[in-house]
Order: sequence, then structure tokens, then C-alpha cells
Amino acid sequence: MAVRRRLNRAREALGAEGGSALIETALVLPVVLVLVAGIVMTGRVVHAQVAVQAVVREAARTIAVAPSLEAGLGAAEARALAVADGHGLSPNDLALSLDAGGFGRGGTVRTTAAYPVSLAGLPLLGRMTVTVTAVHEERIDLYRSRAGVSP
Repeated sequence: MAVRRRLNRAREALGAEGGSALIETALVLPVVLVLVAGIVMTGRVVHAQVAVQAVVREAARTIAVAPSLEAGLGAAEARALAVADGHGLSPNDLALSLDAGGFGRGGTVRTTAAYPVSLAGLPLLGRMTVTVTAVHEERIDLYRSRAGVSP
């Protein structure tokens, strides 16, 4: 009996306020969910952008310090794929372009990469993808010694 009286007092204390909490939750919850989905989407895109920038920077540096063009291109591609894998990117989806620019002393190496970021796991976005790209240029040292390269 005492328990029943306490429950009745609690119901009376709530009065007309009981239904307003439900309405407030119904109004605020969609906004909060959209904000959370936006934060997750932004996080995925920013992570991929940072990773792609690291890929092109490492690939360009690998070519710039290589002793020969052939060794540099092979090592740069391997290094780019290793960096992409280390950042959690799928090497199969990474589009990488390496331009040694003649590979002469004082020249410029240019690398470009593009990576599609899938947003399919987020609500309301369906099968949407965002492609992030990055370009990096690295100068080949003027006074670097190279095997097989004439001054």
C-alpha cells in the first residue's frame, strides 16, 4: 500500500510535464543524429586527406633521393603503397601518378594521388563517395651524388 501511494505522488508531481520530455526528445534527437553523422563523415574524409598527403609526400621524397630513375620509381611506388596501407587505405583504390620531371639535378619530382572515401555506412548518404586528392612536388638536390647520372 505504501508503494502505491508513493507511485501516485510521483505521478501527481509529474502532472502535465510527463509528455513534454517525450516531445522534446522527439524534436532534439534527429538534430543530434545528423550532427553525429556529420562529425563521422568529416572524420573519414579528413583522415583520408591526411593519409593521401602522406602518400604523395613519401613517394616524391623517395624519388628525389634515389640513385637512379628506375630505382626511384620502383621504390616510390612501393613506399607509397606501404604508407597507404599503414594509414588504413586500400592500395587497390589508390590512384598514384609519379612524374620524375627528367630526374636531373635541381629538377622537380611531382606526385599526385587520388582516393575515393566511401560514406555508405552513414545514414541518409546512400552509396555516396568523396574523392580526396593530393599533389606534392619535391626538389632534387643540386649537389646530390648519383650513380649513373652525369652532371
